Amino acid sequence: MEKPIPPFMAGLFCRCPRCGRGKLFDGYLKVRPACTVCGLSFAGHDTGDGPAFFIILPLSIITCVAALLVDVKFEPPMWVHIVVWPAFIALVVGGLLPRVKALMVALQYRYRNVERDQDNQQ
Repeated sequence: MEKPIPPFMAGLFCRCPRCGRGKLFDGYLKVRPACTVCGLSFAGHDTGDGPAFFIILPLSIITCVAALLVDVKFEPPMWVHIVVWPAFIALVVGGLLPRVKALMVALQYRYRNVERDQDNQQ
């Protein structure tokens, strides 16, 4: 049996948390049914809204502080804020969301026995 890769590495590269070689997603955010390399089932790994929460909360604080600093230092017209900050948020969320979701799946694999939890629910 292979040693699982660290959860942060699995999250960063969006790979299977057991073998580290198989892709975790079909497309942008849809988790595959199973790893194509080692066969690990991803059926019970549900992250819900966790990844979005863990991105939006700190990002909103960072964006507000950055917008205030830019406004005080450079005094740009309002249209600059309207164009820059939504684009900034969209790029950061778009880049981080798959990685944070993969990290949460890897943490579930490491610290939660999904197969046992599914058996108890049936």
